[in-house]
Amino acid sequence: MTQQPYYETMYILRPDIPEEEVESHLTKYRDILVEAGAEVLDNQMRGKRRLAYTIAKHKEGIYVQLSHNGDGQQVAVLEKAMRLSEDVIRYLTVKQEGPLPAPRVMPGSEAASAEPQAAEQETATANA
Repeated sequence: MTQQPYYETMYILRPDIPEEEVESHLTKYRDILVEAGAEVLDNQMRGKRRLAYTIAKHKEGIYVQLSHNGDGQQVAVLEKAMRLSEDVIRYLTVKQEGPLPAPRVMPGSEAASAEPQAAEQETATANA
């Protein structure tokens, strides 16, 4: 594995957001980073959890973790979008050192649809 710095952004969404809207937030912030020139390594929803203390009159929040490569300019663009959103109640970006997390295949991405097709082709070739 490569020893390279990368960023992890953890943000908390309001707990009363419907699940479809949570998915749109995941896509929205991933797209903001990609448009800014960053590489998204991982984007996963950690679920609804109880907060350690009340934030904006909320006792729970929906936690989302976003790992990405890039520079400080892309982080600034992402954090500005989060600051302007009423649905994000808290966010934090930290620079990580160490092995890069393995990129996960995200549902709906081109790689996700390519994997089953490749497996089908391998099976068809093996059976021929």
